[in-house]
Amino acid sequence: MRIAVLIMAAGKGTRAGGAHPKQYRKIAGQAVLRHTLNRFCHHPRIGRIQVIINPDDEGLYRDAVAGLPVASPIPGGNSRQESVRLGLEALASDPPDLVLIHDAARPFTGTATIDGVIAALSEADGAIAAIPMTDTVKMSQGTNIIRGIARDGLWRAQTPQGFRFPAILDAHRRAIGLDLTDDAAVAGHAGLQVRLIQANENNFKITHEEDFVRAERMLAGPEMLTRLGMGYDVHRFETGSAVILCGVEIPYHKKLAGHSDADVGLHALTDAILGAIAQGDIGQHFSPSDPQWKGAPSRIFLEHAGKLVRSMGGEITNLDVTLICEAPRIGPHRILMQQRIEQILGLPPGRVSVKATTTEGLGFAGRSEGIAAQAVASVSAPK
Repeated sequence: MRIAVLIMAAGKGTRAGGAHPKQYRKIAGQAVLRHTLNRFCHHPRIGRIQVIINPDDEGLYRDAVAGLPVASPIPGGNSRQESVRLGLEALASDPPDLVLIHDAARPFTGTATIDGVIAALSEADGAIAAIPMTDTVKMSQGTNIIRGIARDGLWRAQTPQGFRFPAILDAHRRAIGLDLTDDAAVAGHAGLQVRLIQANENNFKITHEEDFVRAERMLAGPEMLTRLGMGYDVHRFETGSAVILCGVEIPYHKKLAGHSDADVGLHALTDAILGAIAQGDIGQHFSPSDPQWKGAPSRIFLEHAGKLVRSMGGEITNLDVTLICEAPRIGPHRILMQQRIEQILGLPPGRVSVKATTTEGLGFAGRSEGIAAQAVASVSAPK
């Protein structure tokens, strides 16, 4: 099937304010029209895209679409209905099988919505994106309510609105002189069958100034929340030849006892990250009674915590771990420890701090009975 798209960008967009029509105002550094076109330029089934513009805006149009694979613009008419008809007439010399008609000021149309409209055209003359009414609807006279209107069966029409090309071209030709609200109304006037395809609230039309604020927020991504977590771990010494701390093996006349490799530094870091994202502690994810983790390298636990952060759309912004012991000496290995943690979590340099301290001979650490570690993790994640 040959599929073409007409993007309606001939309006003046005065309700949105600003020095230029709303389709040429910028959000996230690019014109609204460009954001809209990107939704269709990257769709694998769409072969031709043309934009209907006001001839007075040709300079703005050229700047907005520079480098995009769109055909030459088509001058619009005195109304949206006339502009659509002129666009359809321009396609008629090399007619597509299907045509989608879309508002330039709807820059957040999803691929699923586009696919749904196209799929429906295998069984119907037309299909439109729409949302079922959920709010109570009132009819008014001025500011006074006259009566309520049952919302059952009511939908809010959006675009894209898709049609079999010959049918919608004929319908528009027959509707010349009428003042119909959208292409579905033109199709309905001609007796065409039009399906409703449920879209979503993100496919809103930029109309007022506050819509630009909403659009900027959407393009900026989800609002992020800084979350902090704290971890603490301790392991006693036993006879051995090396200790593993923060992923680094340090020669020593003892080793740390534990079910895994007893890396007290990575254990504390893992718990700190899990705490920051409210995912319990290391024992809930890797039971110390499970034989598969006997002798396991603790990087597995830290990697798992990092993956959980990424799966929720978050990012580890900072890690700080303090090793508490009399010996072995940590200083000569501190930089390598930081690099090993960065490597395990895929973090850039400067996100990890490793420090060491003693207890001035007090307590189990002061008596060289074991090593403790405490850690703090800072995570940025969507609210």
